[in-house]
Amino acid sequence: MREKRPVRENEITLIHALLKSLDLNPDNYPVDDLVDEYEGGKMGSISLGGNPDAYAGDLIRVEYIDSDQTPVVITLTQDDQGRLLDLDFWKVDFSKLLDYPTPDQIIFGI
Repeated sequence: MREKRPVRENEITLIHALLKSLDLNPDNYPVDDLVDEYEGGKMGSISLGGNPDAYAGDLIRVEYIDSDQTPVVITLTQDDQGRLLDLDFWKVDFSKLLDYPTPDQIIFGI
């Protein structure tokens, strides 16, 4: 098991913005105080504390263009109990995420 770290404010801000874009109340989707980084934080993906064996689908998928002009697909997932599971980042060239997105930089409708 990897070592957990405190969730960052910019991660919470992004998660809340994604939930609000779906007309979901962020209060109904609590984020654990500690998260687990995937790939050592290279792309920004984190586990949010749901049951990883109970993936129940994507809540939303959006895009972001990193500062090197490389597209990044961001997906917020849930488990079968309706808890947040992952905030997943996939930079299409598999390189390191250079700048963490703010909600105003997100492209909806992909």
